[in-house]
Amino acid sequence: MLEKDFFNRDTLTVAKDLLGKVIIRNDNGIVYKAKIVETEAYLGIEDRAAHSFGDRKTERTKIMYEDAGTIYVYQTYGIHFMLNFVTRDIGIPEAVLIRGVEPLNEFDNISLNRFGKTYKDLSAYQKKNLTNGPGKLTKALNIDKNLNGKNLFKDELYLEDDASIFDIVIDKRIGIDYAKEAIDYPYRFYIKDNPHVSILKKD
Repeated sequence: MLEKDFFNRDTLTVAKDLLGKVIIRNDNGIVYKAKIVETEAYLGIEDRAAHSFGDRKTERTKIMYEDAGTIYVYQTYGIHFMLNFVTRDIGIPEAVLIRGVEPLNEFDNISLNRFGKTYKDLSAYQKKNLTNGPGKLTKALNIDKNLNGKNLFKDELYLEDDASIFDIVIDKRIGIDYAKEAIDYPYRFYIKDNPHVSILKKD
């Protein structure tokens, strides 16, 4: 299990180092395992794309001010849940969004969560789109706001190290058109050639 010291570091470094780590999600006895293949860093008060930009303290953003390793789950459009891990010291509202994961087990349960049918019954399109996006992976792993404010050091959700070797691609973040100069910050990281990445870099 990764400890608090892993998360209590520079947020961009954590975002890169999270690649290849394995999420262990214990959901009422079903233990999902999924490798992180894509992340985005959000650098808090100075980052227009971050919920906490300008030191915004709200009922939603207060979780970002918590200790490193706190789980921050928020909802977009009243539908999709987004999984984030808080970094840095308490009071520094920065976090990493998990954008894509590669399923390692429980393919039938993941498929049932996403599409209501077993893996063998999925179309090629559905298999490709199981977990290649932040709202997709939370649905696949049955992650919702019940985890918001909890931490990554308990059985419900934690991370394990992995010895895999890969190349990292650095790119701009996605879906932050409102963020002015922050649109162009190279704060998205993903494993090169992994099929579970949401959007590949354009040459």
